Amino acid sequence: MSSAEIRAVLFDLDGTLLDTAPDLVHALNEVRREQGLAALPFDLARTQVSHGSSGLIRLGFPQLSGQPLEALRLRLLEIYSAHLAVGTRLFEGCQQVLDELAARRMAWGIVTNKPAFLTLPLLSALKLDIRAGCVVSGDTLPERKPHPAPLQLAARQLHLPASECLYVGDAERDVQSARAAGMPVLVARYGYLGPQDDPVSWAPDAHIDSPLQILQWLDGQPLS
Repeated sequence: MSSAEIRAVLFDLDGTLLDTAPDLVHALNEVRREQGLAALPFDLARTQVSHGSSGLIRLGFPQLSGQPLEALRLRLLEIYSAHLAVGTRLFEGCQQVLDELAARRMAWGIVTNKPAFLTLPLLSALKLDIRAGCVVSGDTLPERKPHPAPLQLAARQLHLPASECLYVGDAERDVQSARAAGMPVLVARYGYLGPQDDPVSWAPDAHIDSPLQILQWLDGQPLS
């Protein structure tokens, strides 16, 4: 698939389009505070944001499992849902990318594992819901990434074959989902990668260190 044949760009949400770490890490540390524990360093907790509330709560309470851990995860979501867009912003460069896609009359959308009860209010608060061509949340379908079904649904909602959509994400499951769906995929190294992640081994079409490099890839310029 040539980049010249791409007619739409699909984004993962946390760690790719939006920097949600400030609000999610705040929620985690609020739960820790309630449990009498000190706050975790932001840079440490940030690496788990792409793994959702489950990854965050396991980081915050590694000694717990089962129902006690699940109760704290639900408390994290309760705190987070009340403060979805306090510190969350588009990553630097993403606004320019979205504006350029609009200028090129290229559709864009979101495919995330974040549940709809968090995804939709967040996008509304940032006024992105009225711009996105499609939004597929983690509970839109029975399957979630790395299954290809969410990406395939997004392509159908844009009335395009999957092969004419580019997916951009920051986790291995994003690459796995895109490959299974037949989409080219870029890995956002500016996202929430941790020391255990090896994005080179995921073998995406390219890695990007800035959202603006999405445009370079679409223009056929070589990336790493």
